[in-house]
Amino acid sequence: MKKFFTCLLVFALLAGCSSANGGGNSNTYKIGLHFELTGGAADYGNAELNGAQLAIKLANEKAGSAKYEGVVYDDLSSTTEAVTIATTLAASDVVGIVGPATSGASAATYQISNDSKKVVISPSATANNITLVNPDDASSPVFDYVFRVCFEDSYQGAAMAQFAYDHLNARRVAIYGDSTTDYAKGLTASFTNQFNKLGGSIITTQYYVAKDTDFSSVLTNIKSMNFDVLYIPGYYEEAGLIIKQARAMGIDCPIIGGDGFDSKSLLDLAGADALNQVYFTTAYTTAGASDSLQAFIDAYQKEYHEEPSMFAALAFDATNLLIEAIESAGSKDPAKIQDALVNIQFDGITGSFSFDKAHTPIKSVLVVELVDGVQSGAISVSPAIE
Repeated sequence: MKKFFTCLLVFALLAGCSSANGGGNSNTYKIGLHFELTGGAADYGNAELNGAQLAIKLANEKAGSAKYEGVVYDDLSSTTEAVTIATTLAASDVVGIVGPATSGASAATYQISNDSKKVVISPSATANNITLVNPDDASSPVFDYVFRVCFEDSYQGAAMAQFAYDHLNARRVAIYGDSTTDYAKGLTASFTNQFNKLGGSIITTQYYVAKDTDFSSVLTNIKSMNFDVLYIPGYYEEAGLIIKQARAMGIDCPIIGGDGFDSKSLLDLAGADALNQVYFTTAYTTAGASDSLQAFIDAYQKEYHEEPSMFAALAFDATNLLIEAIESAGSKDPAKIQDALVNIQFDGITGSFSFDKAHTPIKSVLVVELVDGVQSGAISVSPAIE
């Protein structure tokens, strides 16, 4: 049995398509939707698939016909499977790709997609310099056909350091981060660098391994130290349990993290009582929504019967960005779509932006506060980075 699957999004998207040439026509634009729908990153992947599906559905309703067609793949939260899917998409007739959700899976596919001139819009691949051919060299050329709608880890890590120093009056921070992902390593490095520049001190940096479930020994050691804030750079699977165990042993200081906290499973894992004085960086929040954002929230809730997460919103923007570039190009020619993206000024629900030379959006970071596990407000932060 094949490890990945392909499916058309919704029956409504098929309406009006002829059966010629495999069910499409020259006016139909196929978009590859490549996400982690099962496995460890499934919360992110399924939210992004929902956001992408909704963008396609609304675009087709606006156009009055089935102009866009989504082709869905599940990479099982595996970089190996992500490469297989990217190879399949490279040989297909999709005009562009949205996804995957994670930086690791995304980085594994970029060379393949770029070589085949398939435009890729990454909703949440936040790793530093990931859009460059050589991420270890800041002067490296960018992948021409790779773009993202999220800020990178160095920026959100620095923003959280700025927030902790300015708004939480933190001067001494303990870090307990994931040692196994580039995402967490990037957050740790940028937070540490910015916090030290501001005059604060990192009193300890401890590490866990992905899939760990018992954090009591390290947390007991950390508790004995003198610190103002605990920073947990990592994903919700471990962060939820760390927060729960930290609160249970009496660590009652503010706990902060990155956008990996943004999952409905965080509440399930930590419990509402533990999720107070908890803050995380994000590109989006439903708290205090504008009219345009509320329209998205309402449409998403109508479609999926739940509130959209940041990952759903980023994928909604990524898909709409690709659609806008296709319409601006007025063609399936990948070079014309790529050129439209390079020069675009996009107004999305996660911010209005253009791209820098690395095809990363220029946008601010939001820091969201949780009260009993519910997002209650947000502050926009633009860190002073030299």
